[in-house]
Amino acid sequence: MLVFLAGVPGLLSAGERAGSCGCVYNGEPQASAGRQNTGASRRPGSRRRGPRVMAKGEGAESGSAAGLLPTGILQASERPVQVKKEPKKKQQLSICNKLCYAVGGAPYQLTGCALGFFLQIYLLDVAKVDPLPASIILFVGRAWDAFTDPLVGFCISKSSWTRLGRLMPWIIFSTPLAIIAYFLIWFVPDFPLGMERSHGFLWYLLFYCLFETLVTCFHVPYSALTMFISTDQSERDSATAYRMTVEVLGTVIGTAIQGQIVGQAKAPCLQDQNDSAVALEAVNRTQSTGSLKETQNAYLLAAGIIASIYVICAVILVLGVREQREPYEAQQAESMPFFQGLRLVMSHGPYVKLIAGFLFTSLAFMLVEGNFALFCTYTLGFRNEFQNLLLAIMLSATFTIPIWQWFLTRFGKKTAVYVGISSAVPFLILVALMESNLIVTYVVAIAAGVSVAAAFLLPWSMLPDVIDDFHLKHPHSPGTEPIFFSFYVFFTKFASGVSLGVSTLSLDFAKYKKQGCSQPEQVKFTLNMLVTMAPIILILLGLLLFKMYPIDEEKRRQNKKALQALRDEASSSGCSDTDSTELASIL
Repeated sequence: MLVFLAGVPGLLSAGERAGSCGCVYNGEPQASAGRQNTGASRRPGSRRRGPRVMAKGEGAESGSAAGLLPTGILQASERPVQVKKEPKKKQQLSICNKLCYAVGGAPYQLTGCALGFFLQIYLLDVAKVDPLPASIILFVGRAWDAFTDPLVGFCISKSSWTRLGRLMPWIIFSTPLAIIAYFLIWFVPDFPLGMERSHGFLWYLLFYCLFETLVTCFHVPYSALTMFISTDQSERDSATAYRMTVEVLGTVIGTAIQGQIVGQAKAPCLQDQNDSAVALEAVNRTQSTGSLKETQNAYLLAAGIIASIYVICAVILVLGVREQREPYEAQQAESMPFFQGLRLVMSHGPYVKLIAGFLFTSLAFMLVEGNFALFCTYTLGFRNEFQNLLLAIMLSATFTIPIWQWFLTRFGKKTAVYVGISSAVPFLILVALMESNLIVTYVVAIAAGVSVAAAFLLPWSMLPDVIDDFHLKHPHSPGTEPIFFSFYVFFTKFASGVSLGVSTLSLDFAKYKKQGCSQPEQVKFTLNMLVTMAPIILILLGLLLFKMYPIDEEKRRQNKKALQALRDEASSSGCSDTDSTELASIL
C-alpha cells in the first residue's frame, strides 16, 4: 500500500520522504511535502509555465513514471540515495577547557583554607573575641553556610537556561559581593570603649555569614558544572582530576599567602598568666599596640591578595568554560519540582551511603584543619613554624593528586578510598605519641599530605557516578544535579561548623587564655585529642560506612554503556519523530 501511495501524484515519493531525514534524490536534496504537491520539480533553466487544463487520461502520463516502479528496476541515477549517518564523535575536552574549569575551583579553596586554618586564632588572639562568642561565630557561620547550600540549590534548579547557561550567571554576580564581604571579615574596626565585645561579635558574625552565603552562590553552581562540561564519563573524571589538582594548589597558595604574610607579624602574647588582667593592660599600653596593629594590617594585606586572585580565577572560568545540556534533558519541557526532586535524591541509596561515609571522614580532616594552628603553637611549641608545616602538607597533597587519579583509574575508586583515607591513621597516632620534634613533625606533615590529597579528590570524583546511576533509574528527572551537589556540601559544611564550634567550646572549658604565650596543660591535652584521637575514630567509622557503597567499577561500566545508549537514542529521536509524523499524515 505504501508503494502505491508513493507513486500517486501529489503525495510524497519514497525518495522525498527520505529527504526529510537527510536523503537526496537524483543527487539533489528534495523539497518538503508541501512544495511537492504541484508535480515533479523543475529542472534548472526550464521556463515556468502557467496552469493548463489536462485532458482526460493525461494525469497518468504526467505523473512520475518512476514513482510507479519498484526501486529495484530504477536506473542507478534515479534511485533514492540514502545518506549514511556518521557516528557521533566522542566529546573531547581540550586541555585548555579542563584548565579553565579547574581554575574555577581555586577561589573556594583559597578563602576556605584561610578561614579554616586562621579564623579561629585570628578571633581569639587578634580580634580579641572571647572563646565562647568565638565558638558561636564559628558554629553559626558554618551552620548558616550549610543551610544556604540547599537554598541556593533550590534557586538554581528553578533557574532557566540563558545565553550564558544556567549556572554561570550565579558565578558572575556573586563574585564582586563575595570579595567585599571576605575583606571585611579580616578588618578590625575601632568600636567605642565598652562596646568592643558586643559590636565585635555582631560584626564578625554578620560578615562571616554574608560571605559564606555569597561564596555558596559561587561554589554550588561551580560544583554542579561538573555534569555540564561534558556528557562523557571519562572526560568528567579527567576534568575532576584537573580541578582537584588546582584546588589543592589553591590551598597551597592560600596557606602560603596567609601564613607567610601573617607569620612575619608577631602577635603579642602574655608572659605572666597569674596576673593576666594587669599584664594585659601593660602589654596593650606599651609593646602590644604597635605589634597588634601590624598583625591586623598583615591579615588585611593577605585578604586583599586572596580577593584579587578570587576575581582573576572567576574571570578565567567564565571565559573558558561553556555549559552543555544533556540531549535527553533538552527534550524536557521543564525541570522537576524541587521538593519532588529532593525526595527522589534523598531516597537514592548510593547517594545516602556516599555522603554518610564522607561526612565522618570530612569531619575528621576538618577537626585537624581547624585546630592545627593552635596545636602547633601551644602543644608542639612551634609558634613560628605552623605556617610552614601547613605549606608542607599542601605541597605534598598537590604533587600526589595525579598519583591518586592514576590509582583510582587502575584499581577503582572504592579501593582508593580505603587506601588513601586510612593512610592518615598511622601518622595521627605518631603525632599523638611522639615528643615535640620539628624534623619528625615535617616528615609526618609531608606524609599526611598524601591522605589529604585523597580526601580532596575522591568525593568529587564519585559524586558524578552517583548522579549517572540516578539518571538511569529516573531518566525523566532533569535539573536535579544542583540538589546532589548542594546537599553534599550542606552536610560537609555542617560537619565543619560542628567541629569548629565544639573545638572552640572545648578550649573554653579547658580555660584557654587569650594572647597567652603558653597554655595550661588541660588546653594542650584538649588540642591533642582534637587533632589526633577524635579524627582517628571518625575515619574508622567513615570507612565502615563505605563498605555499603554499591557502585564499584563493574557497576560504573554498566552505567556508562546504558547512559551512552540513552544519549544516542535521544540524539536520533528528532529524525524518528519527523518520520512518524509524515507517515501518519500520509496514511
